[in-house]
Amino acid sequence: MSTQLHTDISAETVRRIADERDEPAWLRETRLDALEALDDLAFPSVIETPGRKWTTLEDLDFDALVDPLSQTEDKDQVGAENARVESFHDALQDDDLADRVEDAFGSVIDPHQNRLTALSTALFTTGTVVYVPAGVDAEDVTIRTSMNSRSLFNYTLVITEDNATATILERQDTGDDVDGERYYSGIVEVDAGENSYVQYGSLQDFDEQTYNYTLKRGHADTYATVNWIEGNIGSRLTKTGVSTELAGDASETKIVGAFFGHDDQHFDLDAKVWHRAEHTTADLVTRGVIDDDARSVYEGVQDVGSDAWDTSSYQRENTLMLSDESEADASPKLIINNHDTEASHSATVGQVDQETLFYMQDRGLTAQQATDMLVAGFFVTVLEEVEVQELREDLETRIAERLD
Repeated sequence: MSTQLHTDISAETVRRIADERDEPAWLRETRLDALEALDDLAFPSVIETPGRKWTTLEDLDFDALVDPLSQTEDKDQVGAENARVESFHDALQDDDLADRVEDAFGSVIDPHQNRLTALSTALFTTGTVVYVPAGVDAEDVTIRTSMNSRSLFNYTLVITEDNATATILERQDTGDDVDGERYYSGIVEVDAGENSYVQYGSLQDFDEQTYNYTLKRGHADTYATVNWIEGNIGSRLTKTGVSTELAGDASETKIVGAFFGHDDQHFDLDAKVWHRAEHTTADLVTRGVIDDDARSVYEGVQDVGSDAWDTSSYQRENTLMLSDESEADASPKLIINNHDTEASHSATVGQVDQETLFYMQDRGLTAQQATDMLVAGFFVTVLEEVEVQELREDLETRIAERLD
């Protein structure tokens, strides 16, 4: 395996992508700058536990995986009344949205944060802009992306003005078959204005030949709330980061995660919150199950800055292993630079309790029926935290299907 990039990843390719979409000069230059920076940027940091580096992104064969000029997808976007939900490039041509997109693009996630964010910035061909004006309540925004090509780079931007509300449900899966492995990259930026509320739920269900890199980050202004729901079921390997910067006083975030891996799937998941203002609140809740030869590793970071007086920050992560061959670890971290903080964190990794399993079989259940009941019950705690009913039902369905 090698980190060599596809021969079509060049300035000429980037200009062609920009020209074919009639992009403004600022975006073309942003793309070219990201391309030029690639060689100087490191791959995303991955989770390491004592004696082990769980994920080696640098070993991926990007030369084979990334085909920038053949990106295709099916995308459905459904908006809400009085809000704007547009394809990224339609938004660039819209007099009311173009300047907003220029101002917000890259303001939450630095395009040069790492090698893969820069690659995505240089090559993305599809995306969605959600804009919710001040005081508007935008419920039931849905985005579905089905990847039909070997690789796809996708970008989503959410902007909520003061006192606005947005509930967004995103689904990602694979459509047309291709020979061999695939690569998906998704960047999501949420810019939440004062006293606005954003709930962003996503369900990743790619086929198990897909390598998935996703980065989601929110910026919460004064009294704003940014909540994330992250469901991971598919892919061969997923490296995902979900985070919120609580930049305004009395801002809040909740990050809820659920995953279920089997066969030889690999999940590298991290959740982070940066408390940077006074009276901020965060709650991180993740539960996952792995079976067969699957592997998972989780890292949760609560970072309390020196100016973050009266902080409340909580974190819980639990992973259940169903086989002796599966592997999992978790690394919760607290970084506290202000003593006026109430915080806690916990993580557990373990197998099905054999005594409980024996008790259930003694009551007439088969071993598989008992295990299925235990897994369903294990997920109840996290599914109760999923406030978007449609996403909760989707997760329940996929978990049940995996248990069959």
